[in-house]
Amino acid sequence: MLSERYRAVRAATEAICAPLTIEDHVVQAFPDASPARWHLAHTTWFFERMVLASQLGVPGHRPFHPQYDFLFNSYYDAVGPRVARDRRGTLSRPTVADIRAYRRHVDAAMTALFEREEAAPLAATIELGLHHEQQHQELLFTDVLAAFACNPLRPVYRELPVPPSVDPGPPRFVAGPSGVHAIGHPIDEGADEFAFDNERPRHRVFLEPFAIASRPATNAELLSFVEDDGYRRSGLWLSEGFRAVQTRGWAAPRYWERRDGAWWTMTLGGMRPLDPHAPACHLSEAIARSRSIEGNFADRDLLVPASTSVCAEIEQLFGDVWEWTASAYAPYPGFRPLAGALGEYNGKFMSGQMVLRGGSCLTPRDHVRATYRNFFPPDARWQMTGARLARSDVGAAADGDVFDG
Repeated sequence: MLSERYRAVRAATEAICAPLTIEDHVVQAFPDASPARWHLAHTTWFFERMVLASQLGVPGHRPFHPQYDFLFNSYYDAVGPRVARDRRGTLSRPTVADIRAYRRHVDAAMTALFEREEAAPLAATIELGLHHEQQHQELLFTDVLAAFACNPLRPVYRELPVPPSVDPGPPRFVAGPSGVHAIGHPIDEGADEFAFDNERPRHRVFLEPFAIASRPATNAELLSFVEDDGYRRSGLWLSEGFRAVQTRGWAAPRYWERRDGAWWTMTLGGMRPLDPHAPACHLSEAIARSRSIEGNFADRDLLVPASTSVCAEIEQLFGDVWEWTASAYAPYPGFRPLAGALGEYNGKFMSGQMVLRGGSCLTPRDHVRATYRNFFPPDARWQMTGARLARSDVGAAADGDVFDG
C-alpha cells in the first residue's frame, strides 16, 4: 500500500539522521552539498507543496510556516524564489527541533489524506515524492561524509562492518550487444514499476561493436594511475578535466589520504586503510537490462563499496558505486516533462551533465532500475562514483564472447 510505503520511506530518512548530533545537522561542507537539516525539511516541503497544497490536495490546508516555501524550495522557479543553494548552511533557524515538528505536521496531514482515501488522484505525485526522498537519503549520506571529511577529528558517523577484501583477479573484456537495441522505460501509465520522466520514452539506439570489463576498476588500479603521475600528465585527461586537476589541486581521488607511507580513505565508518580490491563501476543500460537488480546497496548496511571475486561473466553492474558513462545527460527522442512545477524535476538540468548508472552502496535497493538515469556535472566527486573500462571495435566477435584483457 502507498500509505505503508510512505511511512517506511519517511522513517528511513529519520533513521539515517539518528546518529547525528544537533551540530552535525547544520554543517554545509561546500556549496554543492546541503546540511542534513535542510534535507529533512526539503523532502517534507515536497509533500506539503506538491501534494497537500496542490489543486488535488487538501482544501484549506494551512502551511506549517509561511516562509518555509522560501527556505526549503530547492530549484522550482514555478513555485517562487528560494535561499541560494550555497547559503543553506548560513541559517541557524529554524532549529532541528522545528524541522522535526514540521515533519510531524506534514506526516499527520498525509496520514489523514490516506485515511480519507483521497490519495488516489495524487498517487503518482506521492510516489514521485517518495523516490525524491530516497534520492535525498543518498545525498544525506554523501553530504554527511563530505562534512566529516572536512573535520580534522575525522568523526565516525556510525560503527559499520568492514567488508572482507577479496582479490577479484585481472579483468576480462566481454563483448557487448551491438546493433539496434531499445532502451528507456516504456510510456505506460499502467506500468507497475515507477520511472522518472527522464527515463522515457523507450526508443531505439544503434550500438557499435564494443567490449566492457567483466568487473569494475579497483582501488589498486586507480592507485597505479596515481603513483604513475596520472594526475600530472595532461595527455591522460580531457582539457576541462585537467584544468580542474590543476586549479583544484587534485592529486588523488576524493577522500584518499596518505599516512606514514600508506593510503587511507575516509568513510562513514571513519578513516580506514584503502582496500585495494574495492570496486568502481561503469555501466551501459543495454548490458544491464537483462540482469537482476542485485548488489551492495544501502540496505546491506556496509555503506562502502565491497570487493568480490568475479564468478559471473559481468559482475557488480548494480550497487557499490555509481558508474560514469560517456553519455551526456540529454532528453530522449520524444521526451515530455511532467506538467507544472514537477516538470522542473529533471528536464531543466539536461545540459552540461553526464549520465551515471547502476546505483551505489548508499542507494536504497528499491529505488534502482536498469533504466534509471542519474546525472551530475563531470567534475562532481563527492558522490559514490567510479569507472568500468570499455573499448570499441571488437571485430566480428559474437555477443557475449569473452576476451582476456
